[in-house]
Amino acid sequence: MTMALAGDIIAAGQDASCHILRFSLQAPEAKSGPAGRSGSGEKGPRKRKGPSPAGQGDTQSQTNEVAVETLHSVRTDFSPDALQKAVRFNADCSLLVTGGADGFLRLWEFPSMKKTLEFKAHDGEIEDIALGPDNKVVTAGRDFQCCVWQRDQLVTGLRWNENLPGIPDKAYRYQACRFGAVEDNAGALRLYTVQVPHKRERRPPPCYLTKWDGKSFLPLLTRPCGNEVVSCLSVSDSGMFLGLGTVTGSVAIHIAFSLQRLYYVKEAHGIVVTDIAFVPESQHGRELLAGNEAALLSVAVDSRCKLHLLPSRRSLPIWLLLPLCAGLIVATILLLQLAFPGFL
Repeated sequence: MTMALAGDIIAAGQDASCHILRFSLQAPEAKSGPAGRSGSGEKGPRKRKGPSPAGQGDTQSQTNEVAVETLHSVRTDFSPDALQKAVRFNADCSLLVTGGADGFLRLWEFPSMKKTLEFKAHDGEIEDIALGPDNKVVTAGRDFQCCVWQRDQLVTGLRWNENLPGIPDKAYRYQACRFGAVEDNAGALRLYTVQVPHKRERRPPPCYLTKWDGKSFLPLLTRPCGNEVVSCLSVSDSGMFLGLGTVTGSVAIHIAFSLQRLYYVKEAHGIVVTDIAFVPESQHGRELLAGNEAALLSVAVDSRCKLHLLPSRRSLPIWLLLPLCAGLIVATILLLQLAFPGFL
């Protein structure tokens, strides 16, 4: 249900445990099919063979195979309905953090998987974890709390609705949290959280996206993001885009600066979207974008993985924009002169 990547290492949650796996790509091997067996010495009348079905005979797979090796397995949740719900690596992959249904946050040295710290972070399930600067940990729980921790010391609790007096504290809970870079500001960070209604209603109220300062943890902007309950959140490498998946299978992309929605596919999947991830903005990733502004992968309980492309938005070059502005100013002055003789 949960996973985190660190190079060729996967930390994958399965029920109450976290499995540490190493994967590698292996070159395809030639496979010989039935048509490759000739001269078998069969007796009796020789039957004439028709054309071989597609895919039979001497074939060679053109797809790399993934080999997976198990390195560790540790128990990360001890509640009656034990389930690891979140797992994250820190920036240098020296630390792994897990959270689950028992509300405990557990920190593990990596790669030894020696537990270094555990403490009760929430009264109930931990829905999501985000790791920020100075190894600060942000946790979102089902107890209506979103907390910032320095090891086991509470730094602050977030209050997304403090500037929205019409929304009661217990009407919404935190569902997801992620840190993201700030475009054109290398040293800055933003924290993004998703708030979903605590109770299901016949006419569902909207979910909300909130942007926070990554150092002071003060709310900067909150906007509604639709009436479908959000299940997962992702931030692009540049920090320019946010991706959302919903429990009804829809997928959306928002711009991080204003939190406005740029892309939306209703029920792209037939059931809950369990995770989403932007294509990395590396050299190879830019080749995969093929001129599009962003690409988002979504996976769901329907066992499908889908690619969503955000086309590049058209913009006017500055050399054309300046003459247009000058022309609008001149036209405005002329209209005022016609409407009010003697204006100039």
